[in-house]
Amino acid sequence: MIFYSEESEKKVGEEIYKEFLKEAKISKDPVINEDIRRVGTRIAKAADRPDYKWEFTVIEDNKTANAFALPGGKVAVYTGILKFTKDDAGLATVLAHEVAHAMARHGSERTSNELLGSIGMIGATVALATRGPQVLQGLYDVYGIGLMLPFSRKQELEADRIGLIVMAKAGYNPEDAIGFWERMAGCQLSMIGRLCFKSYGIPDFLSTHPSDEERMRQILDRIPEAKRYYHPEETG
Repeated sequence: MIFYSEESEKKVGEEIYKEFLKEAKISKDPVINEDIRRVGTRIAKAADRPDYKWEFTVIEDNKTANAFALPGGKVAVYTGILKFTKDDAGLATVLAHEVAHAMARHGSERTSNELLGSIGMIGATVALATRGPQVLQGLYDVYGIGLMLPFSRKQELEADRIGLIVMAKAGYNPEDAIGFWERMAGCQLSMIGRLCFKSYGIPDFLSTHPSDEERMRQILDRIPEAKRYYHPEETG
């Protein structure tokens, strides 16, 4: 259920991005930036949303293993996640997942569900015009900027599914997504169900993110679907 038009959310997305970049430390590392640009360009093309003005920015923060995407195609990647991505396939997994959040309009879905709360698109637009810090922070939370308020389990799993298809269309093997999530979990797929999964002590219904085990099982189930879109010879 989404109450807002795509055009209005794109405008808000651009404003949030501008505000965020004013405070963020943008990486000047030429190698990292080229890696993100190269993979991001392929992912954006595969997403097939020419109406989105895709931008990929690297944020220098080695302690934060995160990334986010805003309406209209604004994507930021923290350098802290690069120790888990390792290669182009890992980067494609992350970028395609975040692009999928934007394509599925998960941020607006959340603000629609919270319409009666303190955060709404109209109020957000006004707050941005007046640089209202509290509402701006609330919007950061809604769109997954930082680690304050992750998307729901349903949204995360939907972004995983869409992301696998997008990375496959971009010429990256969706099977390689498992390697990234293994590194994030600190546990190999063969150890599913054992105590090495860091989320083992948190019941799924109490967590907004899917457990590592649930996520990897879902990804495994979705890989055959995504593989139908994987034609690396066509993407070079």
